[in-house]
Amino acid sequence: MGTELARHLLTDHDVTVWNRTADKAQPLVDAGAHLADSPAAAVDGAEVVFTSLFGPDTVREVVIEPNLIPEGTPWCDATTISPDDAREFADAVDTYVHTPVVGTLGPAREGTLGVYVGTPDDDLREKIMDLVEPWAGEKKLIGVDSAAAAATGKLLANLALATMAQGVREALYLGESQNVDTESILTMLDISGLKFMKDMKQDFITRERDTDPGDFTVDALCKDAKLMEESSNVDLPAVHAAIESFEEQQSMGHGDEDFSSIFVYRSPA
Repeated sequence: MGTELARHLLTDHDVTVWNRTADKAQPLVDAGAHLADSPAAAVDGAEVVFTSLFGPDTVREVVIEPNLIPEGTPWCDATTISPDDAREFADAVDTYVHTPVVGTLGPAREGTLGVYVGTPDDDLREKIMDLVEPWAGEKKLIGVDSAAAAATGKLLANLALATMAQGVREALYLGESQNVDTESILTMLDISGLKFMKDMKQDFITRERDTDPGDFTVDALCKDAKLMEESSNVDLPAVHAAIESFEEQQSMGHGDEDFSSIFVYRSPA
């Protein structure tokens, strides 16, 4: 995801990139970015710093603990984190802006993601909204008054993904229990509330696409779903059921594949 976000910034800006695995940054270098050999080198002299990392612990390791962000430099973080993480990072760096995105690789490439921009600083929020506008689809760029609010918005969006995915999985089980074939089940879902998820993952379910590589991994959505549980004051049973499905796939070795693995490699009904 970070590669696609940076690619949009390359259109109008001079971009320096760093990745733990240097080979993963090569497509951006080929597109005109400068490659840094360390996070410190990447942010040296930067007017704005963007991060897109796997999760909050990685943010702490790469950014917070080494005090990476230069004084006064806006830091825009697209990592999926909890509201408490966002508060922690905003307390640590007063220029912190949370910029999580909603969508997968296709919308990222097309510039049609949903984007939340969260900071209490009105002027900074407007500046960053202008910068990330190329990421967002029409009416999908939303400014909010805190990093924690942006983090909450992202978890709400991914809650919809996780629970709809679990819904499609259970719909397949229910249909199969009544001896309905997969193609017919998918057709029946066309007039249901699960149509969005069915359409998104149908090519995986019918094996027209392989889950490796995918658009959004089991590991990533499972991590996000656990952040949802941690952030809620009450039980989230639908989210918990999705987590159990994701963990089943992880135990089978499909964690780094598309989350549609929960349909493709489900046990028979």
